[in-house]
Amino acid sequence: MDLMQFLPQFGNFAFMIVAFVVALSVIVAIHEYGHYIVGRWCGIHAEVFSLGFGPVLYSRTDKRGTQWQIAALPLGGYVRFMGDANAASVGSDGQVAPSEMRRTMLGAPLWARTLTVAAGPAFNFILAIAIFAGSIMYQGRSVTPLTFDDLRPLPASYQSDLRSGDVLIAVEGQRFDDVTATTSLTDRVPVQETLTYTIERDGRVMDVEGPYYFPPAVLSVTPRSAADDADIKINDVITTINGEPVFAFSQVQDIVLAADGAPLDFTVWRDGETLTKTIAPRRVDLPLPEGGFETRWLIGISGTIFFEELREGVGLFESVSLGAQGLWNTLTTSLSALQHIIVGQISTCNLSGPVGIAETSGSMAEQGAQSFIWFIGALSAAVGLINLFPIPVLDGGHLVFYAYEAVTRRKPSDRAVQVFMFMGLALILSMMTFTILNDTILCP
Repeated sequence: MDLMQFLPQFGNFAFMIVAFVVALSVIVAIHEYGHYIVGRWCGIHAEVFSLGFGPVLYSRTDKRGTQWQIAALPLGGYVRFMGDANAASVGSDGQVAPSEMRRTMLGAPLWARTLTVAAGPAFNFILAIAIFAGSIMYQGRSVTPLTFDDLRPLPASYQSDLRSGDVLIAVEGQRFDDVTATTSLTDRVPVQETLTYTIERDGRVMDVEGPYYFPPAVLSVTPRSAADDADIKINDVITTINGEPVFAFSQVQDIVLAADGAPLDFTVWRDGETLTKTIAPRRVDLPLPEGGFETRWLIGISGTIFFEELREGVGLFESVSLGAQGLWNTLTTSLSALQHIIVGQISTCNLSGPVGIAETSGSMAEQGAQSFIWFIGALSAAVGLINLFPIPVLDGGHLVFYAYEAVTRRKPSDRAVQVFMFMGLALILSMMTFTILNDTILCP
């Protein structure tokens, strides 16, 4: 490989690493700030707030005596409270005066320690809700009744007589009221290149012609999917598969499913250019609305209707409510997936480690700022959830120790804590090793 061939690959790798570091730094900073600020409110003094590990690149000490620093290895962070023997707040350095013990993690009341530890995951959840809510407010929602705004990027062969401001009443005589109802038209509207749309324009009801309402246009690309690996982009339009013309997204789904994993030749329209891609569908475990998972052959794209719908703003309180619902869906789906992996009902390829998360970070960043920010929200929710697992060295492990202390009225012995911490660290390292192998060798 000569230098000119190598440069684009190096550029993609560097972009992926930058995206991963940015996403991880935001999430870690929010998590550790939760520990710091709630600890401060509870009277526990933080000596160091570090973003990253290793040699310190920059630091300053604030008026409260907390050293804020950025370290050379941007793969995490920590808050070290007064008296802590290490960054994990395990053990004591034995150099705190008795009068200062209340300001240490070990000497603080149980309620203060519990709130301080729980604040990290809680702030991750708050970040996720804020991002989801902000995304909803930014995107808005389709007005009801559904109103045409503009045509999505499509080849010249996709002709439409719809105009901005047209209110959609029916497609081929099948009525619908909003954009969510368009997906139910699949079983009621014939799959043909041209459809009749009943609209209201300037107070008059009329019929106009337009393309099939759900064309093979790409709305999103799943990171690390077959389509992502083939460099399929948002707004690409699939025109043929194995030489056969397609004009409906459902045709793409049927052909991919019938291929049973065999490679398919795609012709793709992109901003006036025609590209050819060979893509082999992959078996993917998908969550079901009613719970559980199903396995299907997919290439990793989603589609949408052929036009941009007129949108309206969503209020703050409703956005936050929908953001909280998005967090809940993310957490329940993640726990369900983990349960199904443990019992062997779905593949361990659904687990991602640092390599997979880095690749996903790069893919989402390439899809645009909005997609990348949404990914940070989803990853923040996952980090908060993982940290609540009852594994020593994680926040959940500390909370288990505190629960033991609350029940027995005494702290676990230092020896017991050290043993459990060693076991927890071994488990975390084993899981990390497995997920890295999963990302690179077992499920590349």
